[in-house]
Amino acid sequence: MTSIATAGASVSEQHATIAGARPWQRLVLLAVGLVVALGLPWFVYPPVAMDIAAWALFAVALDLLLGYCGLLSFGHAAFWGGSAYVTGLIAIHLGVPFPVAVLGGALFAMVLAVPIGYLSVKRSGIYFAMVTLAFAQMLFFIANQASSLTGGENGLQGVPRSFFGIEAVETDSFFFYYAALPIILLGMWAAWRIVHSPFGRVLVAIRDNAPRARALGYDVERYKLIVFVLSAGLSGLAGGVFAVSHGFVALPELHWATSGEVVLMTVLGGIGTLWGGVIGAALIVMLADYLASSGFDGIGIVTGAVFVTVVLLFRRGIWGTARHLWLSRRRS
Repeated sequence: MTSIATAGASVSEQHATIAGARPWQRLVLLAVGLVVALGLPWFVYPPVAMDIAAWALFAVALDLLLGYCGLLSFGHAAFWGGSAYVTGLIAIHLGVPFPVAVLGGALFAMVLAVPIGYLSVKRSGIYFAMVTLAFAQMLFFIANQASSLTGGENGLQGVPRSFFGIEAVETDSFFFYYAALPIILLGMWAAWRIVHSPFGRVLVAIRDNAPRARALGYDVERYKLIVFVLSAGLSGLAGGVFAVSHGFVALPELHWATSGEVVLMTVLGGIGTLWGGVIGAALIVMLADYLASSGFDGIGIVTGAVFVTVVLLFRRGIWGTARHLWLSRRRS
């Protein structure tokens, strides 16, 4: 494991510096994040707050794959949207509390990820991205054709928020946010735990030098497949919560543009940081909501301009650049 830690030094040293030298700073950061999450619906419209939370987990799930294993997926909408549909179908036809439906959707996403990942991880770079994109578009086509089950272009409507008979949660978006937030936080904790485990160090080593990791005896494809499935499961949790929050599921949730949007969020915040995905998601969702409420039609133009600006001025993303400057200051 020491050799793996050395191979993944670019990320491991940063984690060691933050966690080992001043652990209280990490605790303060986590506490601030928790306070912001708890207070968010008091400052923004509760449904928008729920969208931020769901997209944040989705971005963190993608960053787990992209930032810590070096695999760029353009097909993660398959897990976000696939879980959304399954969550909606479970909630509608079985009438179970929405956390159970969301877990069912996440399980479906993980099962779906096994064959997709098995075929995809044998490729790398742009080829991996294109294979995942192809599978996601196949699922989009299937969902469109199975209109008797998914609603087709009309979408799956009337997804209930059943929550153990508590009417306030089922009817009020403010209370629903706090009922769904533990699911999001559980997903965030799972991603953090994966990154800060021996398994996470192996992923970083594979990202930095896959041939060396293979020479040390690690089954690179197996590790890639495992993290792919874990990332899909977390994406499924986010997609399920998103579906229940909106009360419907539409075909765009499976479209490649959704995969592109979560990649945008991850890059904006900073690849390989986890926190960056949260910041990128909050920025994009709040910006889109503000522009939509103001009647502006060119949302894509503005978000594209923001993306270009951040890429030019903050090479590591917003959070990645801030962390790099902080670490550089401490070392000087």
